[in-house]
Amino acid sequence: MTAEPYRPRRSVLYVPASNDKALAKIAQLSCDAVIIDLEDAVAPADKVAAREKLPAIFANRPGANHLGHRCEMVVRVNALASEWGADDLLAAAKFEPDGILLSKVATPRDILEVGDVLDDNSAPDSVKLWAMIETPRALLNIGAIAELGRDPASRLDCFVAGTNDLAKDTGVLATPDRRYLVPWLLQMVLAARAGGLDMLDGVANDFRDLDAFARECADATAMGFDGKTLIHPAQIDAANRAFAPSTAALTEARLIKDAFSRAENAGKGVIALNGRMVERLHLAQAEKLLAKAAAIGA
Repeated sequence: MTAEPYRPRRSVLYVPASNDKALAKIAQLSCDAVIIDLEDAVAPADKVAAREKLPAIFANRPGANHLGHRCEMVVRVNALASEWGADDLLAAAKFEPDGILLSKVATPRDILEVGDVLDDNSAPDSVKLWAMIETPRALLNIGAIAELGRDPASRLDCFVAGTNDLAKDTGVLATPDRRYLVPWLLQMVLAARAGGLDMLDGVANDFRDLDAFARECADATAMGFDGKTLIHPAQIDAANRAFAPSTAALTEARLIKDAFSRAENAGKGVIALNGRMVERLHLAQAEKLLAKAAAIGA
């Protein structure tokens, strides 16, 4: 399977489809992706009206930035079992978003059935599927769900942690340090890596406490997340900084790449560098990190 170009997803902002003021600001934002939300952020009485705004939203889709990348546009649809889900899915597919975020995913079949709908409606392969991991059933089935990421035909591309719903459904206490959620968050990261998927952390609810948000981002980075979902533009810069490669990490990556490129190291699986052994798996990690830095202009 050919690896796709790296797409940064450090900062992924939920924007309610019912909020005209927030929608008007999308083109001015520095986040890597926005999720046009038809689900939790929209009241039941407003869901149909919110869906009907999709044509205007995608007519004003942001263009590419100076690095040649553009903000990804993803639509979160209501659960397919709800009265709005099927119509949300068909409406979103018409505008060929970068992704469709599925809520209340529970089993691999939820992904496969949506993929079949997209195929039947001639949605291009560029329309990927993102899946909320926000229910106990999703966690129990996460390995099987993640395996779909190895099959391009499934369209599955990204997991999103739904920490608020998990806390609600399980009764787990959502402490500031998320100590009781951490085992599940690590399970999500492990499954995502096994399936070759991106993994986004859940939201931080207090958007005014940016110090606490920065600590949560640092913890998510240490756990291996690719980025974080956000509920307010004030959180974008902190997320972009937290999930960008550090100067020290980039320096180390360049040293490893340069060392393996020397003629005397051609074909070697392991080399010595600054007093430690470095393997080709470290070279692969270094090249991935440098590609990420190039994509975000770091």
